[in-house]
This record gives sequence, C-alpha cells and structure tokens, in this order.
Amino acid sequence: MEIDGNAVLAKALRDQGIEYVFGIIGIPVVELSMAMQAEGLKYVGMRNEQAACYAAQAIGYLTGKPGVCLVVSGPGLLHVTGGMANAQVNCWPLLVIGGATSQDHEGIGGFQECPQVELSRPYCKYAARPPSVSLIPMHVEKAIRLACYGRPGAAYLDFPGNLLTAKIAEESAPLQYTHPIPPVPFPDPAMVTNAAKLLISAKRPLVIIGKGAAYARSELQVRQLIHQTNLPFLPTPMGKGVVPDLDPQCIAPARTLALQKADVVLLLGARLNWILHFGRPPRYSSDVKVIQVDVNPEEMHNSVLSTVAVQSHIVPFTEQLIDALAKERFRLDNNTDWWKDLRAKCEKNRKVVEEMALNVEPPLNYYAVFHHLQQYIPQDAIIVSEGANTMDIGRTLLHNKLARHRLDAGTFGTMGVGPGFAIAAALFCRDHFPGKKVICVEGDSAFGFSGMELETMVRYQLPIVIVIVNNGGIYGGFDKQTYDDIRSGGDLTQVTPASALTHETRYENMLNMFGMTGCFVRTIPQLRDAVKNCLTATDRPHVINVAISPQADRKPQDFKWLTESKL
Repeated sequence: MEIDGNAVLAKALRDQGIEYVFGIIGIPVVELSMAMQAEGLKYVGMRNEQAACYAAQAIGYLTGKPGVCLVVSGPGLLHVTGGMANAQVNCWPLLVIGGATSQDHEGIGGFQECPQVELSRPYCKYAARPPSVSLIPMHVEKAIRLACYGRPGAAYLDFPGNLLTAKIAEESAPLQYTHPIPPVPFPDPAMVTNAAKLLISAKRPLVIIGKGAAYARSELQVRQLIHQTNLPFLPTPMGKGVVPDLDPQCIAPARTLALQKADVVLLLGARLNWILHFGRPPRYSSDVKVIQVDVNPEEMHNSVLSTVAVQSHIVPFTEQLIDALAKERFRLDNNTDWWKDLRAKCEKNRKVVEEMALNVEPPLNYYAVFHHLQQYIPQDAIIVSEGANTMDIGRTLLHNKLARHRLDAGTFGTMGVGPGFAIAAALFCRDHFPGKKVICVEGDSAFGFSGMELETMVRYQLPIVIVIVNNGGIYGGFDKQTYDDIRSGGDLTQVTPASALTHETRYENMLNMFGMTGCFVRTIPQLRDAVKNCLTATDRPHVINVAISPQADRKPQDFKWLTESKL
C-alpha cells in the first residue's frame, strides 16, 4: 500500500506531539488539512493568515509545544511573515507549514511562485524544504526541536505541491525518533554565589520578572524567593502573575522610582530592550548593578554590561539562589528607607489612579472602565489585551493572579494579535481547564486588524468575552460634533485626521450576522450587567462595546513610555 506526502507529514507531526493546527487552506494544502484531521490533529480554520499564526504561537506559549500554522503558497506565506516575526521576537515556539508551487513549475511563472524558504529565513530559527517524502519526518523533528530548544522561536517548512502528492510504500515510510523535552541548563554555582552576595550588599534591590520566567513555569520558585527575602519586584507585561499582581511586594505603581533608584537589579527571564528602557540612564541609575539570568547566552550584556551574567533556566537558578540567601539568613527589612520610599510612591500613584477610576460620569475614561471591569471578571481569567492606551492602562488595572494569564502585543508591539491569541487561549482552556474564562480587551483600532476572527469564534463555539474600549481613534478620537465639523468641507482624505476613526462605531452589531446580539455600553452599571450576562455563556463569544471619551488619556507620566533616541 502506498501513502502520499500529506499522510507522511501529518503522521510526523502527530509523532512529535503536535496537537493544534491553525490555518487557511487552498492549493496545494487542502488534502494536507484533511490528512491532519485524520491523524487526530485539531484543525482550526481562521479568516486571516496572520491571525492563524498568532493563534499557533499563543498555543505554543501556553502549552510549551509549538502550534502549527498552515498556509498556502505565495501570498499566504507572505501574509504570515508578520506572525512569524512576532513569534521569533517574542520567543514563542511556532511551526509554519507553507504549501509551494510544484517544483516542475518553478522558474517559469508557476501559480503563486515565491522564494518562500529564503523569505522566511530572517524570521525564524530554521527554514527548509524537505527534498523527498522519505525525509519529511526528519525535517519535522528538527524544526520542532529547534523551535523549542534554547530560546524558543519560529520554524518554517516548505512543501511543493508535487512533494505532498508524491507517494512511497507505507512499509518504507521512515520512523523518526521523538526528541526529549528541552534540556535544562543549570547555573554555574560560583555565579549563584556572586548573585547572592550582590543582593545581600544592596541597599535598594529590585527583582524584575520577565516573560521568560512565565514560560519557564518558574512561579513556585520565584514566589518562594520573593516571599522568603521580602524583595520588591516589578513584572514585565507578560511576566505578570508569576507572582500575583496584588502581592504586597509588587511595586508596579512605583515603577519609575524603582527603576531609577535601584542599586541592584535581578533580571529573571527579561531582556533589557525598549520595554525596560535598555537598562540605561536616565531611567536607571548610572551605577546600577545587574544580575542577568537568561537561557540564551547571546543575550548576556546586551545593552549594558551586567555585573553577574548567568546562563541558566530560571527554575534551577532560583532554587539555588533561595538556598544561598537562606544560608546567610537574608531578608530585606520592611523598615528600610527603600521599602518606605516604594510604599509611599505606590500609595501616591494609587490615589491618583483611584480618583480617575471613580470618575464614572459618562463619557467614561479608561481608568473607570478597567477598575470596574476588574471587579466583575474572574480572578483566574486569561486576559488578552492589545491597543495603545487600552493595553498600557489595562496592564496596570487588570490584575493577574496566575502566570501565563496575560497575552498582549509583546516585545514586537504587534497589533492585531488579540483575537488570534484569544482563540488559542479559549481552546487551551476548553481542553485543559474547562470553565476558565478568556477576556479579550481590545482598543477599537486594534480590533479592526483581526475583527473577522469573530466568525471563527462563533464557528468553534468559543465563549470569549471581547471588550472593545471605543474612543473612536488611534490613541484618541473626536466627539461627534467635532468629528462632523472637521469633515464638513473639502476632500475627506485631506481633512480627516490620520488618527480618527468613525465616531462610536457599533462593533457589537457584528454579532447580528450570526443571529446573536452584543452589548453597547456607556455607563458602569451597563458594563456590570453586560459582563455578568456574558460570563454565563459556554458556547459562544460576546462583544461588549464600551464607548469612552475620545479625549480620554493616561495619567501624567514622569517619563514618556518609550525611551527616545538621543541621536
């Protein structure tokens, strides 16, 4: 009996433990999608290749095993490169499988002919085209291994149509080993000792918990370290929940002060990139000492010269650091000037935010919406968030109690990720944590990138609650009168501000296409009732469209959120 490349590829994916596939089919991968389902893989048909890629990488982050993104040749692969780049920069495991022009049509203008391996290579750790059906399992194993090992990232495999339809005898189809789980690099004990000495000698120590600590499943060890030592900590956006945001040692409201004044920073699975202002003055002290812990040695000393640089998985490093500090009976005193300053700054900033949050007169502001939304959603919900102010302000007010329960635009700052991430999170919850809720909080501009994935959510009966914070613009919009006045004369392409979107677009009415209804909200009681009703659904998405003031803004900042270039 003979089997074709489609069957060999599908079986190879299953043998390597792949569970989820997201994609959009067409020539030449239609039969491949069917072969995948026949092998027991879960296939989710999406509406846009980028969204499919976002979903595949999010499932990789949540499970530790790459999701697969399946796309057609040419434009399909080109559309997905944004998602590949996002996974690579975000360090999430992903495997993209692209159909390609049959090899005998290459060079003579084949349908959707495109140099796909070469185009993909800058955006991934491994890119290849298996040269024969018999070598497909080998390349699948390598692609998945490289996507997972070391610092996770993307891999790409290219499959011409003639390779997928080529046949070999079933009994001669090669069996490929399944690689072990990624190896765990342990720290140099001398480096752990140096790190402990530096923390003990510090007057103003600070722990920064990054997304890498969340991916490493290190929450038990990191929580023990924080609580045993009484060190203040600051989470990065997707490091939230490794230690609960509402832990008394979380000093996120005093972020600027903490970064500026810390004399020793312990960096656990975070990079000194733009999110952390590169570790440089004026956002940090000029003489700050950095203890950098990362699984990737190439990350060491990036941007600044770290005092102690440790290549290690977060779990063994933290376990050894706990022991080293315990031997010295180290615990930061609550009554130090450092803790007093941090608590005072936290309290001051909380009061400013609370005043804005308690201003519930319509039109609402961001702080009022997020403060009350936090009260109505489950504490263990997975929160997906994207947008400009929507994401940034929401990060401070929508708290995470558990690790890997916040998904946002991430290191690459990619817009359009929300619906794809939410779909992946909802499938993950359905299969592993039934009943857990997924709350997708979107700016109105961000929602526009991938809004048609709402149909995907309906089709697969995913109970995602989408909350659109609608200010009618990018960063900010205009009230209706001003909007109409601006556009009252002249060429609309000349007089419509680049930041403007249509005033109070009724996004919730998209559900009408499926015989469902959404919620339009102007007041906090309406928001409360809408959230309460939406959380009861178990087999359908909901859309809550919250109209806020087009001029709503974030509270005054000591520094701009993005460090500006000095050149």
